[in-house]
Amino acid sequence: MNTLNRRFTLLALAGAALAAAAPAWAQFPDKPLRIVVGAPAGGTADVMARTLSEGLSQQLGQPVLVDNKPGAAGLIGLQELLKAPRDGHTVMVSVNGLLSEIPHAMKLPLDPMKELRPVAELARTGLLFVAGPQVPAANVKEAVAYIKANPGKVSYASYSPGSLSHTLGLTLNQLAGTDMAHVGYKGSPPALTDVVGGHVAFMFDGPATSIPMIKAGKLKVLATTAPSRLALLPDVPTFAELGYKDLTETAWMGLFLPADVPAAAQARLREATAKVLEQPAVRQRFAALGLDPAPASTPDELARALRTASDRQAAALKAVGFKPE
Repeated sequence: MNTLNRRFTLLALAGAALAAAAPAWAQFPDKPLRIVVGAPAGGTADVMARTLSEGLSQQLGQPVLVDNKPGAAGLIGLQELLKAPRDGHTVMVSVNGLLSEIPHAMKLPLDPMKELRPVAELARTGLLFVAGPQVPAANVKEAVAYIKANPGKVSYASYSPGSLSHTLGLTLNQLAGTDMAHVGYKGSPPALTDVVGGHVAFMFDGPATSIPMIKAGKLKVLATTAPSRLALLPDVPTFAELGYKDLTETAWMGLFLPADVPAAAQARLREATAKVLEQPAVRQRFAALGLDPAPASTPDELARALRTASDRQAAALKAVGFKPE
């Protein structure tokens, strides 16, 4: 072998060695990605996932597909995620309640808190305390007075038993000395239908589903559990403003992976997601759903927040003797 050939051979071997030594994220992803959504098309999680998929495709240089697997309060989507290879190419967009609320509301074959790892928070929002048009109350003070004037006769809806929508009503009862009865539903649409129809007086609901009905004059909105007023409803006070600081609660949507996905792949996804969330068009699209930008949080901070929320949810439900279905 002549000198020139030896040099080419040595260069090729050196290049191969460098490629082998390169960090795993340098090759990730090496095929299309899939975002599993445990909710039907058209909902908040679906819109967020599709918005994220467009941005991630640009950032990662691979197609990113959205796969809707609705049902069982997100459990079907979670099971779909856990069946996929643990290489970071399949992720999940879900509300935080899948980890902090649903395990207390349903008897599950697995523990989402152990199975999942938060990669990034996408956006967050407070819930809205809404009333049907027939309720003679224009604010929280009048709502409390109305409930007390009708002991044992006033009820509130939740979009799922054991959810934040449920326990916020329990907290309001405790703080205000009221006795609203809880009526659990399978989702916001049927619950809101009964609130509008006068079958149930009140509900704590997310803005994406309730704001259209508020704008149409079918619902009254009395307060928000967010720490600050919502941009879409600037005239609606927070519960904290009204003296109910313990009713300051937010729900957030996040990107999740199986806990055993390699850390390098998690870091690459987190980096790409952060860049997507910085884009003005993405922020505008989320804002149109009544969602606020996510604060900067590490996966460890998100995991701790989930455990804290889970403990609080468990305590609230235990206090009223709630049993998982």
